[in-house]
Amino acid sequence: MAAFARLKALVKELPRTEIVTSSEDYLHAVCRTPRNFADDVEFRLHPEEGVIHVRSASRFGIGDIGVNRERVEAIRRRLQAT
Repeated sequence: MAAFARLKALVKELPRTEIVTSSEDYLHAVCRTPRNFADDVEFRLHPEEGVIHVRSASRFGIGDIGVNRERVEAIRRRLQAT
């Protein structure tokens, strides 16, 4: 699916982000906040459903003041614009 390849390219360009695992249908990256907290973001392609599932979560604390949601929404907007 071409959208998944574009998604991988977009994630690779994110600042303070390291791709940990990448395969044909899965992507796991670690994003660091300016204060060096680590957030995990994962994507799983389901071509038969025509969707990409996403999970983004902080490794530390009980709240992230919306940082992970905003990151995912920014990726979604950029993916739709390409």
